[in-house]
Amino acid sequence: MTEYKQCILVREDLKLPKGKMAVQVAHAAISAAEWAKPSVLEAWKREGQKKIVLKVNSVEELFRFKEEARRADIPTALIQDAGLTCVPPGTITALGMGPADSDRLDKIVGHLKLM
Repeated sequence: MTEYKQCILVREDLKLPKGKMAVQVAHAAISAAEWAKPSVLEAWKREGQKKIVLKVNSVEELFRFKEEARRADIPTALIQDAGLTCVPPGTITALGMGPADSDRLDKIVGHLKLM
């Protein structure tokens, strides 16, 4: 049986306050899920909506992982901040990936460390 999860990648280089990071993760989770195939979304929900939050060092890494996910047909959402608090407007803060098959996600981001 296929297990599904979602991976949220957050830029560690921005040193976001905990609350700000939590909001960016929430934005990425919801936004990426909106692009999932309905059957995958429903299966993921039935399984408990597993998510993991991983850290990357730069915006360039986010773009690289977004492209790898796109080639693997995994839904993604890049999150840009409005810039009302601690980062300039338009700063890319996070990338949501999935929900998708856990094994397929692990092939792309399985080596990253947890946030």
